[in-house]
Amino acid sequence: MAAVALLAAGCGSSDDGAPTTTETTPTGIKVGLITDLGQLNDRGFNQLAYQGLKRAERQLGVQGRVVESASAADYVPNMTTLARKGYDLIISVGYAQADAIAQAARNFPDTKFAIVDVDQTKLKGKPANVQGLLFREQEVGYIVGYLAALEAKRAGTKHVSAVAGFKEPPVDRYLAGYRAGATAAVPGTVVKWGYSQDWDDQAKCKELALAQIDAGSQAVFQVAGGCGLGALLAAKQKKVWGIGVDADQSFLGPHVLTSALKGVDTAVFLTAKAAHDGTFKGGGNVTFGLDQKGVGLGTVSSNANAADIAATKAVEQEIADGEIMNIPTTVG
Repeated sequence: MAAVALLAAGCGSSDDGAPTTTETTPTGIKVGLITDLGQLNDRGFNQLAYQGLKRAERQLGVQGRVVESASAADYVPNMTTLARKGYDLIISVGYAQADAIAQAARNFPDTKFAIVDVDQTKLKGKPANVQGLLFREQEVGYIVGYLAALEAKRAGTKHVSAVAGFKEPPVDRYLAGYRAGATAAVPGTVVKWGYSQDWDDQAKCKELALAQIDAGSQAVFQVAGGCGLGALLAAKQKKVWGIGVDADQSFLGPHVLTSALKGVDTAVFLTAKAAHDGTFKGGGNVTFGLDQKGVGLGTVSSNANAADIAATKAVEQEIADGEIMNIPTTVG
């Protein structure tokens, strides 16, 4: 999908009466967005990135283009195509593109690159023209885990779970926070999870979730992109709580207890703005947390207990105020 060029035409007349036409061409920078394999219809991660680009088009006048990757082999060619076409900033979505962006950045040192969910200092060669866009997922993981454990206790159990995609740092930050929040809310809560090894196949995540529910889980946190929608479906069918990720997934129904929001859209917009304003700085990372509204709690189901919601909101504020710190970021 390419953004439509903004053309402005005006008609008047010259001194001799002949009509004249003037046209202006776009002056904004060119920003390319490369999705991971989840595609734009994942109702989460990639869709949020796209929304951030569209906001940059509207508010900054940038010329945006989205390239959807059909396979991992497409990452480097897609980046190369955009760089050769003179795109000023190329944003990659997702941990899986780390090696590709390191290679492309090395091949095109005058092009600015940014990548969501990847630490720039961990990239091969630590390219100076790449900026990592990171989030403190553990903070919002803690919050949803806290609420999940409180609701599970009301249902007579101390068992919650999660269905993850791949074992990657941002995924594990969610899980680590989720476990910490659940056990802080209700000591002794059992928190289990499994990796689907997939971002897209909803059947795989549904199967994992069903097994967790059969083992006693009263709340399933999906951290698997589009695949995780299958886990939320399993929660609905088994009449237990589901918890969304990245985007607000409450639209799926009241069985969605809440969602762990991740401001990918804000990160993409602000990165495009920095490139537009000339303040983009590669060679490092920008990290978004609860205090910058980079992560946060989504819509809470009307079926949740009011006292549990109030307690969770209080914990959310404590994290934002720095009263709760050192939330774990890794799991075994």
